[in-house]
Amino acid sequence: MLRTPTCVLSDGSPARLSDGHAVDRFVEIGSFTKVLTGTALMRMAAAGLLDADDPVERWFPAAPRTGITLRHLAEHTSGLPRLPPGTQGRDPYAPFDDAALHRLLGRLDEVVVRPPGQQEEYSNLGYAVLGAALVSAAGAPYEELLAEHVLRPLDVDEVSARPDPGRRLLAPGLFGGERRPWTMDGAILPAGGLWATPRAVADLLVRLAVERRLGDPAPSWVVTGRLRWHNGATRHASLFAGAMADGRWVVVHRLGGRSDRTDRMGVDLLRNGGSGAS
Repeated sequence: MLRTPTCVLSDGSPARLSDGHAVDRFVEIGSFTKVLTGTALMRMAAAGLLDADDPVERWFPAAPRTGITLRHLAEHTSGLPRLPPGTQGRDPYAPFDDAALHRLLGRLDEVVVRPPGQQEEYSNLGYAVLGAALVSAAGAPYEELLAEHVLRPLDVDEVSARPDPGRRLLAPGLFGGERRPWTMDGAILPAGGLWATPRAVADLLVRLAVERRLGDPAPSWVVTGRLRWHNGATRHASLFAGAMADGRWVVVHRLGGRSDRTDRMGVDLLRNGGSGAS
């Protein structure tokens, strides 16, 4: 049976590590990336570089008018499907590069599945479009605008799209090998392609959702009662990061295993005051 390296960080106890996980190695954080993309949107809006209610076509002149705004993209109410067309195979996002995204933008009116603003539907494609719009507005690559508007103001630096392979931590495979991660440093990057150390994720969670150093949390976060959270899952990694209104927080990262188990662990730890089993 394959081991499942696990890292648990919380406000209430020291780091708990098992099966070779580590707080200082870069791991895939999946859709927790969206929290950073949404925060960049709101920070750039506050700086006057764009308006959160700008229509998509303001930043992509070749895009048809659809009524989709940047805020719709951030709130998952754009009417865009969950995945880009043609996403499939063992490395589903590898073909979805910048050229593919811009071809899709030219026919965005054909891709939407419902009018914007009517219904929430989680969309990785929507966040890919949002990230590209931020790049257009900033006149800088995604990683550069993220560092300027989010990471440096928060004093967090262990976040990267392409970390040093020697500092990456991957899920264990058969016979002592490592499982190959998906290719997510193309157009899908703003939706789920970042890597970070678990301690950097904990710093981001606390500084954005508890201390609110950059103001009100971005619309990317999920709010369930008194819990503000986001998760992330790739092929072989999963993350849960959540904070309660009273300041309690937890980060769970696992390499391998089911992502819903990671979510349950995080929620149980918060429910039990950080004393749940890891």
